[in-house]
Amino acid sequence: MGKIIAIANQKGGVGKTTTSVNLAASLGVLEKKVLLIDADPQANATSGLGLDVESIEKGTYQILEHTVRPEDAILETSSPNVHIIPAHIDLVAIEIELVDKDQREYMMKKAIEKLKSEYDFILIDCAPSLGLLTLNALTAADSVMIPIQCEYFALEGLGKLLNTIKSVQKVHNKSLDIEGLLLTMYDSRLRLSNQVVEEVQKHFSEMVFKTIIQRNIRLSEAPSYGESIINYDAASKGASNYLSLAHEIIKKNS
Repeated sequence: MGKIIAIANQKGGVGKTTTSVNLAASLGVLEKKVLLIDADPQANATSGLGLDVESIEKGTYQILEHTVRPEDAILETSSPNVHIIPAHIDLVAIEIELVDKDQREYMMKKAIEKLKSEYDFILIDCAPSLGLLTLNALTAADSVMIPIQCEYFALEGLGKLLNTIKSVQKVHNKSLDIEGLLLTMYDSRLRLSNQVVEEVQKHFSEMVFKTIIQRNIRLSEAPSYGESIINYDAASKGASNYLSLAHEIIKKNS
């Protein structure tokens, strides 16, 4: 039975999509079968894996609307063992459309439940907000991974997210777990980066992944070529960071 991991943080620019795409590719290279669900209207995970967003006709929007079976929205990617349910800008309308529906927080859970047996891991790339889309992802997930960038405002908003997770656990998904906090955009030359790492490790100790994602120019370049870092430059620091994270997740869930 597969594990569903939502990758969430309401702050933008913390490395959610970078993590979703490259963790999926790393798990795929390690021979795990992975489904990535793009649940962000910006559709960066979709374009980051080389798909043309404009040509998407079946994706996350349609499966949340239940007008398309999830298996019919799944596409192959250039990364081995990685499939995707893509997103399109039309996903932006879903929050308004779901607002007066019964059980609106459970639309994703109902849609993807049957896919769990087909994959080792299902990763959900969440939008940078705590709206209905992210709530759907947290209700559907077994656990949540929280990327935190090693910068000044890193811990700002984390309390809000942890409170949201608590209320989802209370009301919608009692078994939702925290997979871990992932430190991203780390620059060892900066005192601030080191202070943030110390601070997060001190406060959250066991919850923090041992792997830290370092700032890496190749990691920033890869999406513009529609490739994961594994495909783009397997010898880069970014690739070795994400492979290390994939190993850590496999070990944790074995």
